[in-house]
Amino acid sequence: MKGYLITEYIKPSNLKLQDIPEPVAKGPNEVIVEVHSGGLNYYDILQVQGKYQTQPPFPWVPGTEFAGTIASSSLPKGCPFKTGDRVFGAYQGAYAERMVCDWRWLLKIPDGMSFDEAASLTITWPTSYEALSRAQLKPGEWVLVHAAAGGVGLMAVQIAKALGGKVIATAGSQDKLDVCKQYGADALINYRSDDWQKQVMQITGGKGVDVVFDPVGLVQKSLKVIAWNGRIAVVGFAAGSIEKIPMNLVLLKNIALVGLFWGAHFTRDPERVPVVWKELLELYQKGALKPVLYSRIFPFEALAAGLAAIEDRSSYGKVILRIKEDKKARL
Repeated sequence: MKGYLITEYIKPSNLKLQDIPEPVAKGPNEVIVEVHSGGLNYYDILQVQGKYQTQPPFPWVPGTEFAGTIASSSLPKGCPFKTGDRVFGAYQGAYAERMVCDWRWLLKIPDGMSFDEAASLTITWPTSYEALSRAQLKPGEWVLVHAAAGGVGLMAVQIAKALGGKVIATAGSQDKLDVCKQYGADALINYRSDDWQKQVMQITGGKGVDVVFDPVGLVQKSLKVIAWNGRIAVVGFAAGSIEKIPMNLVLLKNIALVGLFWGAHFTRDPERVPVVWKELLELYQKGALKPVLYSRIFPFEALAAGLAAIEDRSSYGKVILRIKEDKKARL
C-alpha cells in the first residue's frame, strides 16, 4: 500500500510517498476506508515537524480530512454503513490509500458531491459554523472575516451570509479578494493596506463590526474596529504567534471573546456534533453553501507541493490531495 509515514519529525518539503503497512481494524468500532481524496490543512505542516498541540506516537500517517468508500467486508455491530458506501470524515491517517477509522466519525457523502469536495468539509464547515454560532451572529450585523480566502475563511463568508450577516472580507491579494466576492462578501479589504482599520470603520459608518472571525491572530488589531457589545471568535493562529490582548479594551467596549476548537467536540460535547452537521447539510441542500476547492488538485505523490501552497499563502479555499483517481467524479 502507498502512503506517507512519519518515523521522525521532518520538514514538509521532505515528505515522500512510499510503501507502508496495510492498516488493521482492531477496535470494536473501527472500519477500513479506501481513501479517494484528502483535505490539506495548515496544522499538517506543524504536525509533521512536531510543533502541533497533538502529536501521535511514531510511526504515524499524517492527514486527518478525507473522503472515500467503506472497504471493510465485515462491519462492527451497530455500524450504519455498508461496504462501498461513500463517506467523509476526519481521523488520523488520511494520506494513504487505506486507513482505519472509527465509524462514528464518518458521515455519508451527499448525492451529487464529489470525493474532492467531500474531503474539504470536515474541519472547515463546522469550525466556521460553530464559531459564528458561538459569536451569536444576528441578521443584519457586520462580520469581519480575516484570511477570508482560506478554507475556514471562505466558509465563514458563506455561512455568515446564509445567517443574514453583512461580510467584510480581508485577504492579501486582489485575486483572493475576487474569490471572496464570488462567494458573497459585501466589502473587500486588502489586509496589507496600512489603513485597513480605517476602511472597516468607513464601511460600517463609523460603528465598527459586530463580529470578528479570526483564524490568524489579529484580535488586538481588530479591537480598534469592533463595535460596542461586539464578539470576537478565535479559531486559529495562522500568523504563527499567540497574542497578548489588552484586556482593558475588552472591558471598555463590552466585548465577548469566544474560542472554537471543533476537534474537541467529539470528546467533550459529542451531542452537539450531529446537530451542527444536520444544520450544515440542510444549508448545503438549499444551495446556501458550496465547497470551495483550490484550482489545482494535487496528485498523491505531490503532498509536499500541496502543503507548500498553503504555507506560502498562494492557495485559496481548500487544497485537495487526489489519492485515487475516480472515473465517476459524482454520483
